[in-house]
Amino acid sequence: MNIIITISITAFIVLYAGLFKANKALLPLTVVGLLTALGFTFCAWNGNAVHFGMMQTDNFALAFSGICIIGTLLIFLLTQNYFHAKSDNIAEYYTLILFALAGMIMMVSYKNMAMLFVGLEIMSVSLYILAGIRKKDFASNEASLKYFLMGAFSTGFLLFGITLIYGATGSFDLDKIQAYLVNSQTISPIFYPGVILMMIGLSFKVGAAPFHFWTPDVYEGAPSLITTFMSTVVKTAGFAAFLRLFAGALAPLHDFWVAPLMVIVCLTLFIGNVTALFQKNFKRMLAYSSISHAGYLLFSLIVLTKNSENNVLVYAAAYTFASIIAFAVLILVKQKTGSDSFESFNGLAKRNPLIALCLTVAMLSLAGIPLTAGFIGKYLMFLNVMTEYKTLLVAFAILNALVGFYYYFRVIVAMWFKDGAETELSAPAQYKVVLLVSVAITLILGIYPAIILNLI
Repeated sequence: MNIIITISITAFIVLYAGLFKANKALLPLTVVGLLTALGFTFCAWNGNAVHFGMMQTDNFALAFSGICIIGTLLIFLLTQNYFHAKSDNIAEYYTLILFALAGMIMMVSYKNMAMLFVGLEIMSVSLYILAGIRKKDFASNEASLKYFLMGAFSTGFLLFGITLIYGATGSFDLDKIQAYLVNSQTISPIFYPGVILMMIGLSFKVGAAPFHFWTPDVYEGAPSLITTFMSTVVKTAGFAAFLRLFAGALAPLHDFWVAPLMVIVCLTLFIGNVTALFQKNFKRMLAYSSISHAGYLLFSLIVLTKNSENNVLVYAAAYTFASIIAFAVLILVKQKTGSDSFESFNGLAKRNPLIALCLTVAMLSLAGIPLTAGFIGKYLMFLNVMTEYKTLLVAFAILNALVGFYYYFRVIVAMWFKDGAETELSAPAQYKVVLLVSVAITLILGIYPAIILNLI
C-alpha cells in the first residue's frame, strides 16, 4: 500500500510543480518518488503476505512491482528534451505516466476482481490520454481513438466475465473463487463462459492474437516514449494480472481453459513473427515483435508448475530491458534523421559504436541468442511446457523464434554492414546511463539468471 501511496503523492506533487512552470524540477521529483517506492518494495520483501482489503502484498506482487518501477524510472530518464520540443506543459506527461504506474501496482497486487478492474481502468484511462496527447498530430489522435475503442470493447468482455463468475460463486475474492472450484461437486454453467470472457478481455490488454489488431497502429501512432512505456511496463503488469488470476484462482479449472489458451498462443506466435517479417518501419516491427513475445509469455500458463511465476518474471524482465534499449536508440535515430525506417539505421556503428553495440545486444536478446536474458527467458518457457512433453507446441514455437532471427538481424546488418549518412549521432548522458544499465541487466541475467530465478 505504501508503494501506491508514494507513487500517487509523487504524481500530485509533479502536477502541482507544473502549475508554477518548474519544469526543471519535474524529473528530479519523479526520480526521488520512484526510488522511494522502490525502497518500500525492497523493505517489504520476504515478509509474510499482507492483506489490504482487496489487495495483497506478497513476493509475487513485489517482484513485478519492482520491475514496473525500475522500467518506468529508466523510461523517465529518456525524457531529456523529449517533451520540451513538443509542449511547454510537460507536467501532464509525468503525472499521467505515474498514475498509470499506480494502476499497474494495483493490477499486480489484487486479490479481488473488483480491484483488478479498478487498477486496469486507472492504467488504461491514463494511456488513452498519453497516446493522443499530441493534439496536432493526426497519427497520435488516431492511435488514441483506436486504443480507446478497443479498450472499451475489452473492458466490456472483462466486466461481463467478472459478472458471470460472481453470479456463479457469489464473490469477487480470488481465494473464495478458488475454494468454490475445489469444493463444489458441480460448477455452475455460467462460470465457464465467464472464464473465457475474462481470457478474451485480458488477451486484448496484453496484445495477444487474434485480439491484437489495435497494437501496431497504436504503437506506431503514439509518441515513441509512450510506446516504450506501453510495450514494456504495461505489458509486464498485464501478464502479472493474467498470471495471478489463471495460475491462482482458476488453476483447478486448468483442463477447461488450456485448450483455448493454446489456440491463442499459436495464433499470437505465428501472426506476430510472420507479420514482423514484412515491416519496413522499425517501430512497427517492434510492435509486431511485442505481439510474438506475448505468445511466449503465455507459455507459462499452458503447463502450470511451481516455477511458472518465476519464469514469467525472468522473461518479462528480459523483454522489458531489451525493448527499452531498442526504443531509446529509435528515439535518438528519429530525432537525428526524422525517420524510423530500417534504412535510418544504416551505418550506425560508424557514427556511434556504443549505441550500435547496445542495440545489437537488445536485438540478440529479443531473438533469444545465448548469453542474453532473452535466451534464458525462452529456454525456461520451453522447458516448462516440455514437462508434459508437448513437443509439437515447442517445435512450433522454436520455428517461430527462427523466423524472428531474420527481422532482428536485419537491424544488426543495417548498423554494422551497410553504409549510411556520415552525420554523427550523439547520445545525452541520461540516455547513456539507461542504455548501459539495461545492457548490463540483459547480460547479467543471461549469464547468471539465478539472481531473480527464485525470487517468488
